[in-house]
Amino acid sequence: MARPAPKAKTVYACAECGQTSPKWLGQCPACKQWNTMQEEVAAPEPRGASPRGWGVASSARPISLAEVEAREEDRQRTGIGELDRVLGGGVVPGALVLLGGDPGIGKSTLLLAALDRLARATPDRPVLYVSGEESARQVKLRADRLGVGAPNLRVLAETDAQKVLHAAEALAPAAVAVDSIQTQYLPELQSAPGTVTQIREVAARFMAYAKTSETPVFLVGHVTKDGAIAGPRVLEHMVDTVLYFEGGGAHPYRVLRAHKNRFGSASEIGVFEMKSGGLAEVTNPSALFLAERPEDAPGSAVAAVLNGTRTLLVEIQALVAPTGFGTPRRTALGIDSNRVALLAAVLEKKVGMEILGCDLFVNVAGGLSVDDPAADLAAVAALASSFRDRALPRRTLVLGEVGLAGEVRAVSQPEIRLAEAARLGFERAIIPAASARHAEVPAGIEIVGVDTVADALDRLG
Repeated sequence: MARPAPKAKTVYACAECGQTSPKWLGQCPACKQWNTMQEEVAAPEPRGASPRGWGVASSARPISLAEVEAREEDRQRTGIGELDRVLGGGVVPGALVLLGGDPGIGKSTLLLAALDRLARATPDRPVLYVSGEESARQVKLRADRLGVGAPNLRVLAETDAQKVLHAAEALAPAAVAVDSIQTQYLPELQSAPGTVTQIREVAARFMAYAKTSETPVFLVGHVTKDGAIAGPRVLEHMVDTVLYFEGGGAHPYRVLRAHKNRFGSASEIGVFEMKSGGLAEVTNPSALFLAERPEDAPGSAVAAVLNGTRTLLVEIQALVAPTGFGTPRRTALGIDSNRVALLAAVLEKKVGMEILGCDLFVNVAGGLSVDDPAADLAAVAALASSFRDRALPRRTLVLGEVGLAGEVRAVSQPEIRLAEAARLGFERAIIPAASARHAEVPAGIEIVGVDTVADALDRLG
């Protein structure tokens, strides 16, 4: 009599962090999120040798670190300057890059344009674009709209990750893009595509392929309603680089931000503008963010902030209004609301400005998020300007970190901040006195060093 087949073992996996449990739990014990445990079929334990495409090459051996050759020129340029900047200067061979963002923000558009330029730069090798959500005909329609047509750009409409890996091994492409990781699945796993087990195992297979073949692989990831990449948190730990597209909606500008980068700065940003023909690079974001700044309007100040190696001039706007409720409101967009409350307390205590009883609204124009403490003094100046209903002097840069004692602290790399301001026509800069004593002043701009917030507001008038 034939023995019945063993029943498949099921587990409950957290959709946020990948933690597994033999039974359902209302709250994940690892990440403390509620209602994230999903029933899945457990992945089979590998027996004997690792399956093809899993793990590292069998010929790998320990070698001396001094024997390893790594040169900066090994990076591949995508041909899109803003993307290369965020990647740290180009794509490293064997890198696994995860690109996330809201639906329709331009992830597929950016990747298709980047692959087209990579294909034209390497005419002797193909480039592979794997589409799990669209047919080859739909990809062709988008390619025609974007003007993409490199003869060695190959398209594969497939959701079986094992077939994709076999095709990539046979093709030996210069780069691979998978759109998206949530659509790929492994047949030996009985769970559905997009589940924690499938995403984790598929990503591991693509990582092994990238490392053993030294082929850069781009993975597109869906995001949740909270803006995080869907799937287990381990996915972001496995990849080398995590890029997020921010913006969208009615706003034509997109910000590509690196949240993790093993081969470059994790604070770089790239700025794009969505047009009818695709994404266009914005090579001068400072001029973009200041293009619609009102003249002689109270509550507006300009600061120079650093994002990786890029210096941006941003407009910080503030509106101070009498409150109509018992508790004054504090609203901040693009800047930490706790920081705004701290700066308002400094104005009240150290300058004598009765501002804490008013509604405070602070916004960074252009949809940019600022976490550089050098923007503190500009936020203080904008709040004071709105409270007094008096505009700040035109073409004046305000720069400095504000302490709880009301002092203005030095900022890092003041020279490149001042150079960017001078290039855009600013004629005066209010900066910390400690920075003014050592900074090399570019031609055409006057430097005013201040020690306290009160001194800065007096110099601004």
